[in-house]
Amino acid sequence: MEKKNWNIIFQNLIVCLIAVGLAFAVSYGGTTVFGSFPIYGLMVIIAFGIQWIVFIPSFIFKTEKYYDLTGSFTYTTVIILSTILVGAFDFRSIIILVLVLLWTLRLGLFLFKRIVKAGEDKRFTEMKKSGLEFFRAWNIQGLWVSFTTAAALATLTTPKLDYGIWDWITMILGVLLWILGFYFEALADHQKKKFREDSANQGKFIHGGLWSISRHPNYFGEITLWFGVAIIALPTLQGWRWFALISPLFVLLLLTKISGVPLLENYADKKWGGQPEYEEYKKNTPILFPISFKKKK
Repeated sequence: MEKKNWNIIFQNLIVCLIAVGLAFAVSYGGTTVFGSFPIYGLMVIIAFGIQWIVFIPSFIFKTEKYYDLTGSFTYTTVIILSTILVGAFDFRSIIILVLVLLWTLRLGLFLFKRIVKAGEDKRFTEMKKSGLEFFRAWNIQGLWVSFTTAAALATLTTPKLDYGIWDWITMILGVLLWILGFYFEALADHQKKKFREDSANQGKFIHGGLWSISRHPNYFGEITLWFGVAIIALPTLQGWRWFALISPLFVLLLLTKISGVPLLENYADKKWGGQPEYEEYKKNTPILFPISFKKKK
């Protein structure tokens, strides 16, 4: 077997080991099921299991069309199932449930419609030719779901009915932050979709609307809303469960240092780099966090 394949196998194993460690930490002190099995640990298993099941027909037919939709289905499954298994429908749990469902259903449908219209996701063009590489992508999605839902599931599996002032403060701040993030992500996606649908913009880069105050406003929204969920979760965390706060930090790290911003910035530089308008836009527009809501002249 080639060295490259051994490296991919090793990477898949590392992803699974990280998931096991995460499940162990966040499950501490949480609600259990089937005797003494932690619900969060069960949700991590289910998250990966769904990816592995859908991977099989996806690889056979060499298609990535259901990748993002599977991610959305996984979020929906683990968040609803964990709420049902706990059986304690306190106000904070309902808030978390609604926020996560609203986010994943909107984003999942948006991404699915986009790939159906485009015909393919170019990220997978070469990847899906190799079973190991394609499987790694599905494995990473399982880890993505496990990490991003850590704070939400930590809350759902630790119902807290005796609310104090701290509980209400964190819920209000968290919900407001989530609304801001959801607004940015949804509106930025909508603006970019409309921009691309206009034939007059073919070959051009978007720099209007929210894209005039951030080069990646959708990612800013994604990061912000998960920080909102984490703030809501704060009063339910204790001991090892504080590790659940890695949820928004994971999203921040992944989107700003690994798969999000770096890839798109590199693509944009190759396509429009050197053009005066693009260089001016890049110079005056924050890469992620908007500094001013005023349009630049």
